[in-house]
Amino acid sequence: MTEGMESTYLINAPHPPRLQYEVAMPDPASHLFEVTLDYAVEDLSSLDLKLPVWTPGSYLVREYAKHLQDFSAVDVQGHTLKWQKISKNHWQVYTRNTHAVRIQYRIYAHELTVRTNHLDASHGYFNPGAMFFYIPGREQDEIALTIHPPDPTWQVTTALDPLPDQPLTFLAKNFDTLVDSPFEIGTHQVHEFDALGKPHQLAIWGAGNYDVDKIIADTQKIIAVEANLFGGLPYDRYFFLLHVSANGYGGLEHHNCCSLLYSRFGFRKPDAYNRFMGLVAHEFFHLWNVKRIRPQALHPFDYDQENYTDALWFCEGVTSFYDLILPYRAGIYDAKFYLKLLSESITRLQAIPGRHTQSLTESSFDTWIKLYRPHANTRNCQVSYYLKGEIVALLLDLQIRQQHQNQCSLDDVMLRLWQTYGQENLGYTRDQLLEVIESIAEMDLSPFWQNYLDGTVELPYEEFLNPFGLTVVAEFGKHPLPYHGLTIHNPAGKTIIKFVDIASPAQKAGLKPGDEWLALDGFRVQPDQLEQRLQDYQAGDSVSITVFHDDQLATHSLTLGAPVPKSYTVKPVPEPTSLQKQNFSQWLGIELAQLM
Repeated sequence: MTEGMESTYLINAPHPPRLQYEVAMPDPASHLFEVTLDYAVEDLSSLDLKLPVWTPGSYLVREYAKHLQDFSAVDVQGHTLKWQKISKNHWQVYTRNTHAVRIQYRIYAHELTVRTNHLDASHGYFNPGAMFFYIPGREQDEIALTIHPPDPTWQVTTALDPLPDQPLTFLAKNFDTLVDSPFEIGTHQVHEFDALGKPHQLAIWGAGNYDVDKIIADTQKIIAVEANLFGGLPYDRYFFLLHVSANGYGGLEHHNCCSLLYSRFGFRKPDAYNRFMGLVAHEFFHLWNVKRIRPQALHPFDYDQENYTDALWFCEGVTSFYDLILPYRAGIYDAKFYLKLLSESITRLQAIPGRHTQSLTESSFDTWIKLYRPHANTRNCQVSYYLKGEIVALLLDLQIRQQHQNQCSLDDVMLRLWQTYGQENLGYTRDQLLEVIESIAEMDLSPFWQNYLDGTVELPYEEFLNPFGLTVVAEFGKHPLPYHGLTIHNPAGKTIIKFVDIASPAQKAGLKPGDEWLALDGFRVQPDQLEQRLQDYQAGDSVSITVFHDDQLATHSLTLGAPVPKSYTVKPVPEPTSLQKQNFSQWLGIELAQLM
C-alpha cells in the first residue's frame, strides 16, 4: 500500500475536494483492492468513518465491513494515529493536533454479483457502497477518486466524469453519487452508440455467444419506448455494464448506468435472449421508477441500517410489469411470447402457498429479513413483491384501461408520478402514491388496495382479463399426477426434501424439510424420476415414503391428494365479443384473432 502523503497529487490543488480516495490493485490475483483516503480534518479531535451496510436497489444488510482488513491511519508526517472500532461498520480515528489524515485499508473482492466487488487477473469491478467510507455530517462533500490500474492497458468505465487532464481521476458531487457509480476496470470491451441524440456505452466483460450489434440495436429500441413513456431522457450520458459468467443472473440500477449479469451462453436461443432484453428493460426502467420516482422512506438513504418502506411492490413489481410489456412494444418479441411470459409469472405465483399468508405490502416491508433469506418454510409464509407486484400492476393497468376505454393506462400513472415527484426530486408517501393512481383511474380503488395490496385475497384474473378477451386456463398435463406437496432436490448426490407445502399430504404425513428421501414404496426414486413413478398412482392412494431423519431411518404413510395444476396459460376466450376484440386490439395493438 502507498506510504506517506506525497503521492496524493490533489493535496496541493487550489480547491481540493475534502475527501480524496485512491484505489490500487497491484496484485489482482490476491482479490484485494487497496484503498487510500486522504482527508483534511480541520480542528476535529476525532474522525468517524462508516462503511455502508447495504446498497440501494438491493434490500438486504450485506455487512460489507466483513471484507475490510488491514486498516491503518497516519497523520501528515506519516506518524501512526490511534483508532478504535465503535461498531461493526464504524471506525473512529483520534486526530488531535493534525490537520490531515491518511486512512488505508484493503477490501477482499471475490464475489461476482451486481452489488458486490470482484477482482482477478482480467478485471476489477466494485460498487462504491461496498468499498468506501462515508463521514457522518460530510455526506454532501465532493469526493475525488483516483484509480491505479495494475496494467497500463487496463481502461476505466464509470458514470462519473473524469477531472480535466486527469483521465484516471473522477469526481462525485457527494456520497450518494459515489455509491451510485460502479466502476469497471480492465480489459473489457466498450461499444459506443447513440440513442435519441445522447451518447451511450455498452461495456462487456467476459466471453460469451452474444451479438453486440443485435444487443445495441435492441437496447436502442428499449431506450426509445421508455423515453417515449416519460417524455425524454433525464441524463446526458448513460452506460450499460454487462458481466457474462457461467450461470450468473442479476441487475442493479443506478442513476446514470446499470450493472447486468447474465449467463455467457444465454444469448443464442430466442427465449433466453428475450429474457436478457427483459433484464435490460427492467434496469433501464429503474432510471425513473425508484432512482428518481421513489418512496419518501428512500429519500435520502440511510446507509447505516435498513430503510423500511411498504412500496417496493411498486418500485420493483411495477418495473417487472414493464420489463415484460416494453420489449413487446419495442418489437423485440411478439404478443404470443409476451403472453407466454405472463403465463409463466402467473404459474409461479399460483405455486406459492405463501401468497395466502403474506400480503404485498408486508412482503415489501419485510424484504430486509425475508426475501433474500430463504429457509425451509419460505414457500409457505412469503410471496415476492417482484412477482405478485408485477401481476397486480397488470391488473391495475387493465382496470384503468377498461375504465377509460383504453384512453388511459398505467403509463399515465408513471408519467404523473414523474412530473409530480421525480422531476421535483420529492419522495412520495403511500397515500400520495395511491392518490395519483386513483386520480388517473378516476375511481375509488380502496377495495383493490384492501384485497390485493394489504390483504391476501386470491387475485381474480378472469375479472380483469376477460374484458380484453383473455382467460387463464389451468393445465394439468397429459397425465395429471396426484398431489404430494414435496419439493425435493439432489445436492451432493443425496436426495433431500427441500420444502413441504403447508397443509399438504406430505406435511400431514409428518415429512420434514431436510429429511433425506430414500424410497417410494420400497424403491429408490431420484428427483427427476418422481413424476414418472407417480403416474402409477391416483388420488387417494397411500404410499410409503422412507427417509433418514436426523440419520434415523423412518417410514411415513402418505395419502396422495387430487392433482393440482402444473401450469397456467393465458389464452383467448373461445368466442370473444366485439367489445372484447376491440379492447384487446387497443391494448396490445394487434387483433385477438392473431393469437388463435
